[in-house]
Amino acid sequence: MDLAILLKSFTYLKCYDKMKLGYIGIDNYGNHYKINKYPRKELLECLGYKYASKMFIDTKDKEVKHIGYVIGDHWITVYELHEWKK
Repeated sequence: MDLAILLKSFTYLKCYDKMKLGYIGIDNYGNHYKINKYPRKELLECLGYKYASKMFIDTKDKEVKHIGYVIGDHWITVYELHEWKK
């Protein structure tokens, strides 16, 4: 069984029958954060901050998608982890 990191914000990667294993956060410095259930809360506790701003991207379809958080000087992109079966 392999694990694939699927971007949370892209709709073409929907996995309705795949088991969600949690989240992972990767910041602008390359640090990794394992997140179990509540991304914002767990990242704030891990980094020792009390406030987080949301981070967004613009898609080609002119939609705005929430992809992570800005906490202090860390820009953290959050990804969902799913079980991947061939």
